[in-house]
Amino acid sequence: MTARARLLAGFLALGLLAGPAIAQDAAPAETPQVPDPTAPDPADAEAADDISADIFGGPRRPVDMAYGAFQRGFYLTALELALPRAAERDAAAQTLIAELYAKGLGVGQNLERAASWYQLASDNGDMMASFELALLYQNGQGVARDRQKAADLFRKAAEAGSIEAKYNLALLHVEGVYAEPSLMTAAGLMKEAADAELPEAQYDYGVMLMEGAGVAPNPAEGVRYVALAAEEGLPPAQIDYATMLYLGRGVERDLAGAVEWYRRAADGGNPVAQNRYAKLIAAGEGVERNFEDAAMWRVLARRQGVTDPTLDELLASAPPEAIARAETRARYWPAEPPGEEPAAAEGFTAGPAATGQAIEPVPDGETAAETEPPAPEAGTQGP
Repeated sequence: MTARARLLAGFLALGLLAGPAIAQDAAPAETPQVPDPTAPDPADAEAADDISADIFGGPRRPVDMAYGAFQRGFYLTALELALPRAAERDAAAQTLIAELYAKGLGVGQNLERAASWYQLASDNGDMMASFELALLYQNGQGVARDRQKAADLFRKAAEAGSIEAKYNLALLHVEGVYAEPSLMTAAGLMKEAADAELPEAQYDYGVMLMEGAGVAPNPAEGVRYVALAAEEGLPPAQIDYATMLYLGRGVERDLAGAVEWYRRAADGGNPVAQNRYAKLIAAGEGVERNFEDAAMWRVLARRQGVTDPTLDELLASAPPEAIARAETRARYWPAEPPGEEPAAAEGFTAGPAATGQAIEPVPDGETAAETEPPAPEAGTQGP
């Protein structure tokens, strides 16, 4: 799959709901609920200021006590302390209030009001508010969907230094509808986000390097970036890195490493990884052969719609009692059934597949993009 196809496959909506913006010179009318009687310790104010400077960007005066209350979970106290500052155009306080309403923390969730506060904070220069507001317009949830406005807000947040916004803006440049079509611009932004350790960007930039999309081809460096994303726990990266190790594509072939990375993604609940891990176990390739384990992973993959005739063939000779135990274990997964010990291997050692040839981990017609939860479009925060 080319980098462009991979990136375009990710353009599905993800984010918070939102509502209409209000005029900047009037804060949203709000009477706060009775605050939590346990206020934050004043000694935490300085630490709260330091943290808030990292989280809530833009010109502002310190959030101190309000953010300290937010960090401690005293949401009503945070709201009471933030409202007076928000009325004086403190952008960080406005963003904090928006977060409370967007997530329903201490108050009833009110997405339209959250969008109003994000708009005020964005107008006052808050980087995080601009990014969150972009998500709302990107998805059209709570506000009329306006991808051009979302693109403008992503650009504003990116210029202010938001790594997540740079990643989303890169996707827009790949799509080339609401931003100038330019793989080179996309690659530059993607590299910035990847070097800032955003896993989605590491993965996508790795693919761009391997495919030479907007950047000079460098397969070895591309594999390195994909591996970084895999280490961060991104399932598509784990699956692709496992496949690279299995096939020896851009890296030395390593069956044991491939098995381990498929296992990690399978343990995380990814059905593609569960299916491929099951095939390797059923074939005894790079791992001890175990029909029961393979059958259990097959059940888990099937639950999420992934089927594989090759795996079915490998398990055709499995003892019925092993299949029955596998189905029971799958019902309790990730825990073990009550009173049962983990199943023992069936005496086969790691080595070549039972069929005498390698088992291709990607069944015909199956790709990670088609069978796992959709990757994010422009409009995702990353991890």
